[in-house]
Amino acid sequence: MPASERTHGRPERIRIGISACLLGSAVRYDGGHKRDAFLVETFGRYVEWVPVCPEVELGLGTPRPTLRLEADGDGVRLMMPTTGADYTNAMRRYAQRRAARLAADDLCGYVLKKDSPSCGMARVKVYGARGAPAQSGRGLFAEALLQRFPSLPVEEEGRLNDPQLRESFVERVFAYHRVRALFAARWMVGDLVTFHTAHKLQLLAHSPTAYARLGRLVAASTRMPRPELRARYEADFMSGLAVPATPRRHVNVLQHIAGYFKRQLDDDARRELLALIEDYRAGLIPLVVPITLVRHYVRRFDVAHLKGQVYLEPHPKELMLRNHV
Repeated sequence: MPASERTHGRPERIRIGISACLLGSAVRYDGGHKRDAFLVETFGRYVEWVPVCPEVELGLGTPRPTLRLEADGDGVRLMMPTTGADYTNAMRRYAQRRAARLAADDLCGYVLKKDSPSCGMARVKVYGARGAPAQSGRGLFAEALLQRFPSLPVEEEGRLNDPQLRESFVERVFAYHRVRALFAARWMVGDLVTFHTAHKLQLLAHSPTAYARLGRLVAASTRMPRPELRARYEADFMSGLAVPATPRRHVNVLQHIAGYFKRQLDDDARRELLALIEDYRAGLIPLVVPITLVRHYVRRFDVAHLKGQVYLEPHPKELMLRNHV
């Protein structure tokens, strides 16, 4: 199934939560925004954004005095230094309620604003009584979000400037959409087997350990209660894809794929494919180059097993994410 998968013949929009300022909403403390061109103009063509601004939704105005995290024993408090107001409990209550409401939106991912005391996912400044702040905190809304949705693909917009992290996040968003769609419909064990078969090479590129663990889980699926099977498969599937797909693992997968063509390709064509894989290993060309040739051979020789492999198109090719990894 291609990354631009369809449900009942109709394109299905993927919903992703996002810090509202990243869409250009003027909700920041200074009355400004942090519009992200890739998210709005490129990725936004394939998803439906669900904007959230915890501080505005908490009732704070725009513009407003800044908030910050302050150390409090083993924890932190959300404070407004200019007034001394403590918003910790109010934000925690709000965050729990908002995360619960987001469950009804059937999100397939979330993009958070970095460094924010409410939305920052990691390395948020925590101020102590003296000295420089420690970059050791997590925003209070982000904390509630991650606790509520442990398998949800979540990233900060700053990290998405890294091509590998960007490709990984988008890949996980589409994967989460597929696995949720599988289990949202009436499914049989055979449907899970088909789904798992289509994702084998994708899993292998990320985590051989998860690949093997999920294979054992599917093999034992008929002996397991369906709710347990669903929960375990979804959790292990997404945790496996959260492991970065390294060039070495991509090379292993590409070499495995090349084995399917050993009878169809002549010596020159085989050497060309293997040379491109080696060039990718050496960092001379991006991943899209050997993948494009592989996809050509899959179509040309009608290799049924490879035609169904999500690895070859895990997200819309128009995003050109594999042109940069």
